[in-house]
Amino acid sequence: MFAPFSSGYYLGRLYVEPAPGTEAVLHEAQHESVNRELYATGDGVERLDRPLVMKLENSHFAVHPDRTIPEGALAVPESILESANVEHPPELREVLLAKADHARRLVDFGAV
Repeated sequence: MFAPFSSGYYLGRLYVEPAPGTEAVLHEAQHESVNRELYATGDGVERLDRPLVMKLENSHFAVHPDRTIPEGALAVPESILESANVEHPPELREVLLAKADHARRLVDFGAV
């Protein structure tokens, strides 16, 4: 789903659509799989409920799990859809996923 892109990001393609609420969400099983595969530290018990940090165009945001979202879709709030120029959702878009260390820094600095 995501491939290495740069020192701070993985690159993926997801169908971007409006979120049912105020948070960006990804299908629960995909969220857990990406979290386990790309954010795992390998030191034992892993937290699979922490948000992923993604970037669409110029917007960074936390992504939470939701079982009602279709697999392969990323649901984001209207404000992110507008800033990313998503005019006719669902729209297949390139999405950046912050690597674990970069995601921690973004969260620590309050960027998400």
